[in-house]
Amino acid sequence: MKILAVSDIVVDWIYSPKIRLLLSDAELAIGCGDLPIDYLEFIISALDIPVFYVHGNHSPSELEGKLIDRNSRGSIDLDGKVIRFKGYTFAGVEGSIKYNTGIYQSSQFGMWLNVFMLVPTLLSNRIKYGRFLNVFVSHAPPWGIHDQPDLPHQGIKAFRWLLTQFKPDYHLHGHIHVYRPDTVTVTEYNKTKVINTYGYKKIEL
Repeated sequence: MKILAVSDIVVDWIYSPKIRLLLSDAELAIGCGDLPIDYLEFIISALDIPVFYVHGNHSPSELEGKLIDRNSRGSIDLDGKVIRFKGYTFAGVEGSIKYNTGIYQSSQFGMWLNVFMLVPTLLSNRIKYGRFLNVFVSHAPPWGIHDQPDLPHQGIKAFRWLLTQFKPDYHLHGHIHVYRPDTVTVTEYNKTKVINTYGYKKIEL
């Protein structure tokens, strides 16, 4: 399955008719946060594929629920959910570490709680399907991988634990902006490929 993963910035050629030519084989889009609702809706309509997304720390509160109200068009808020799609399992956690009063922020402890809520379904997946999880989606990166030392861009310790224990094929995240061509955006951690989807990435499961 071919996936278009996007986060943090609007890519001009994606937000144009070119998307139908250059990404016509995409079967699923994943939004890793901090993107305008209209951008995700354009991807849904232009490619006629579903979008799974999580909110980023800069997602305005007034957008809460707007895509959820249009699930019939194929948009699913993945936060706190574990979903099967075309034989693959996806799970997500929104937001970043708490650094001010923003709505989509949590303490490290809060992120542990968010991750633990996924665990019963992941264990059930192992029994039903032979795998805990294929793709974990978040806005923030895991602790010590692609993160930065300042508080707003610290990685999430619970995400690192999830990767260690449940070994998804991919962890897709955003949040960390890429300004230099030598910035590391793909890292192998145990059996998981951690990918910073800033802008966009094309992935094949």
